[in-house]
Amino acid sequence: MKIPLPHANSFVLAASLCGMSVTMPNESLAAARLIKPIFQADGPVKGRVIDNQGAALPGVNVVVKGTTNGTQTDAEGNYSLSAPANAVLVFSFVGSAAQEVIIGGRSVINVTLQPDAKALGDVVVVGYGTQRRADLTSSVASVKEESFIKGATKDAGQLLQGKVAGLTVSTPSGDPTANSQIVLRGTTTLNSSTQPLILIDGIPGTLNTVAPEDIESIDVLKDGSAAAIYGTRGTNGVILITTRRPKGNITPTIEYSGYVSTQRIARRPEMLTASEYRQKLAEGVAFTDQGASTDWIKEISQNPLIHVHNVTFKGGNGQTNYLLNGNYRYFEGVFQKTDNRTFTGRADVNHAMFDGRVKINLGILNSNNRYTSTVDGGFYGIPDGGNFGEGRAFNGYTYRQAIIRNPTAPVYNPDGTYAQQLSLFNYENPLSRLYESDGLNTYQNTRLNGSIVWEPVDNLQLKALASNTRYNQVRGYSETKQHPSTLRDGLNGYASRGTTQVVERLAELTATYNRSFGEHRFSVLGGYSYQQNTSENYYLSNSDFPTDLFTYNNVGLGNALRLGRASMYSDKGQWNLVGFFGRVTYNYKEKYLLLASLRREASSRFLGAKQPWGSFPAVSVGWRIKGENFMQDLAFLDDLKLRAGYGVTGTAPGRSFLGVARQAYGQPFLSNGSWIQTLTPSSNPNPYLRWEEKREANVGLDYSFFKGRINGTVDYYIRRTNGLLYDYEVPSPPNLFRTTTANVGSLENRGLEVLLNLVPVQTKSFVWNSSFNFSTNQNKLISLANEVYKLTNNFFNTGYTGEPIQTYTHRVEVGKPLGQFYGYKVVDVTDDGQWIYQTKSGERLPYDQFTHSEDDKQILGNGLPKYYAGWNNNFQYKRLDLGVTMRGAFSYQILNFQRMYYENTGITQYNQLRSTYDKVFDKAVLSTKMPLEYNSYYIEDGDFWKIDNITLGYNFKPNLVKHIKNLRVYASTLNTFTITGYKGIDPEVNRIGLAPGDDDRDKFPTVRTFTLGVNLTL
Repeated sequence: MKIPLPHANSFVLAASLCGMSVTMPNESLAAARLIKPIFQADGPVKGRVIDNQGAALPGVNVVVKGTTNGTQTDAEGNYSLSAPANAVLVFSFVGSAAQEVIIGGRSVINVTLQPDAKALGDVVVVGYGTQRRADLTSSVASVKEESFIKGATKDAGQLLQGKVAGLTVSTPSGDPTANSQIVLRGTTTLNSSTQPLILIDGIPGTLNTVAPEDIESIDVLKDGSAAAIYGTRGTNGVILITTRRPKGNITPTIEYSGYVSTQRIARRPEMLTASEYRQKLAEGVAFTDQGASTDWIKEISQNPLIHVHNVTFKGGNGQTNYLLNGNYRYFEGVFQKTDNRTFTGRADVNHAMFDGRVKINLGILNSNNRYTSTVDGGFYGIPDGGNFGEGRAFNGYTYRQAIIRNPTAPVYNPDGTYAQQLSLFNYENPLSRLYESDGLNTYQNTRLNGSIVWEPVDNLQLKALASNTRYNQVRGYSETKQHPSTLRDGLNGYASRGTTQVVERLAELTATYNRSFGEHRFSVLGGYSYQQNTSENYYLSNSDFPTDLFTYNNVGLGNALRLGRASMYSDKGQWNLVGFFGRVTYNYKEKYLLLASLRREASSRFLGAKQPWGSFPAVSVGWRIKGENFMQDLAFLDDLKLRAGYGVTGTAPGRSFLGVARQAYGQPFLSNGSWIQTLTPSSNPNPYLRWEEKREANVGLDYSFFKGRINGTVDYYIRRTNGLLYDYEVPSPPNLFRTTTANVGSLENRGLEVLLNLVPVQTKSFVWNSSFNFSTNQNKLISLANEVYKLTNNFFNTGYTGEPIQTYTHRVEVGKPLGQFYGYKVVDVTDDGQWIYQTKSGERLPYDQFTHSEDDKQILGNGLPKYYAGWNNNFQYKRLDLGVTMRGAFSYQILNFQRMYYENTGITQYNQLRSTYDKVFDKAVLSTKMPLEYNSYYIEDGDFWKIDNITLGYNFKPNLVKHIKNLRVYASTLNTFTITGYKGIDPEVNRIGLAPGDDDRDKFPTVRTFTLGVNLTL
């Protein structure tokens, strides 16, 4: 309310005594300062600042007008400072309209800031805290809950598909237990994981740690200057997941979200049907008609049911509040005996005391998971470097059998047993593989965490955070006496048991000081971090059982263990990571920005090395050009900021004790009737082992026009990894082991990222928001040798076709990009259907004259896309909304394994693709004389554009139904439609590792998902 000047002073006094907040004209404020106030003494003033949606605003400047005395709000929007009773507080926050409030003797002043479309005011999560987007000097992307992918998402990664430039999120498998693959700004290492660091509320975790429905926002630290505060853990980027948290005063509320889904195979391989098979038999193909008509893929498939339920209870007040979340996820796969069931419960409690000077947070998170397994889990229950929840559920070999099985073969014999032809190599009844096996994997992941924040004086926060995460997995698997593998190998039944336990502890101490004076604002952060990981594994297998009755629950009953023909393993490992870190940020006049950080870190993996410690500095600067006087006349320009940053991060080896010589126990041998245990060298010492070191420079531009109707970012980066870890062949003697792990190589990535957000239409009834992102990445292996460690050649080969072709698929070569396919190049066929090859010199030779030597091989393409793009659109008409997410990858190749193995006219023991009898190069059908072979004919362009996620929703009027405050219903599809020239089942194939683009023939096919869901608040 505005008060006329003559009555302003008396009204302010009365309002102050009543605890009211008023807004006065500038002339009233000026006059009020001339009147001698009743309250003169300095006193403490505190309060909370929120936005117009009721959310806390951290980082708000609170300054006593006309002085340098000021502070900033904390993560919960709270502030506290001392000020004269007659002073005026100025609340300013980029993205919000500044507000001035007279203290008037009050000790508590709460303020609501209104948004200002002319500035960027979002708050994003960064390392060990938050920052205003306007203050960012590094490359950071933020995706809020309302922008997530909707529908039956497997994990947190899938929420981001197509949303962040430079972040590749793919789902190349439809297995309900498979996770998303994530790569940020390319591959930066040869031997280590490329997975970004994933933190859930500041604590290390995985994409499966929390349910997707329980996530509020995800922030991605993309460049080195942003990630360097995390040192070695941040070398592949950092993904910061923020769960839904209780904040401030909360009316007791119940929120429910749930959906029901089903799936279909997105695209089946087009194998010969029984009728087509018989037709080819009549045409003279050497097939065998076994009298039945069987669709083997259909036989192993099912119509899956998926249902997910998420319930959240929250409530409390400004002193104590809580949030309880329960999430149940039941996923069935499109193949029989594939499923994934998870219940996740989380509790979060906050308590403030001593006038808000001390704040305590306690949390517990527990996940219980179980899934059916039709494959032996093996020794390690956590593959791929310890990703909790990633196990093996479906045996891809079973899918292969359904592909190659004779479509005229029956499923059962007349006596009801499974029809088998075990005399034929690698030819098994897929139904018998499924139903003559029994397996179950269960795991429990429990995380206890707590933090305490103490503000001993204004502007200084001391924080202690601790967590303990315990992962326990128990798995069992068995095959009956009638399982094809036990019949083939004479095992007479098989069973195994395994357990895995991983305990991870984290302790962090931080101190943060924020201060504003005049046109200066700065913050200082210092901290200490300790992380410890302990893993234990046990595995036992046995065979030759007297009965199938006990499955895997009486493994000791088998005779193979007593006869020394069974396996038993166990191990235990531990490593820790210690770090000291600091960071300074500085803001002058809201125009000139600076961030500098340093982390000093050591790991126990470098035991025996001379340099266990590494230093990881970073610096970035920003210039808000819009703030300069010469830009003030550009009314259409809201914000323009130039950024530049440089940061260093590192990578530790994936194994410990590589700095010292080690020995290991090998296979025992029998001597004079006694078994003698052998002891052999397992690694050479390398005291000069050190961190891989990634140095990254990033230049960026943030822009906003026409009151936010057009905004976005542009980034260009160059990242160079020095001291690449690789296992080098060394002479023996003098070395005792054949390889030594050393830091020698160098690898470079560079790329461009563009984000453009638009509001093309905005009326009272209709709004259209559109977002486009584009990114490129090019890499090159700079070096792989030095004076001490060298390769025989300047390359090494990797990737594998599998049997029976059995050759490598890729070559990693100095001076060339990663991902290069390497093999024989075919350019034509003869009139009778034999390959014609092209040599490196350009000579064309028919199959019978071609030598097929290593010298004949050449580069055939690259499995890594050069360009990625995403286009996201959201339409809202009154209470109806429509979201469409699209994404694509371009300029890359795929090795189509299915065509390579199932498109050969000479292999008639198994089923074939329909395309087997298409003319090669439109000239002739491939000759039956041609063996299975890896060559360029099976490498295809993989370019694709996916209409990925479509969601149509309707929001009912609030309180339309008694006791229901809000209600929304929606329908969604996922992996909706793909535009591509690729002939395989899906162009979205594996891009992780050094053999990207290999479309594995045993891969669980991708799926299309249809969902109906509801969200409601009680």
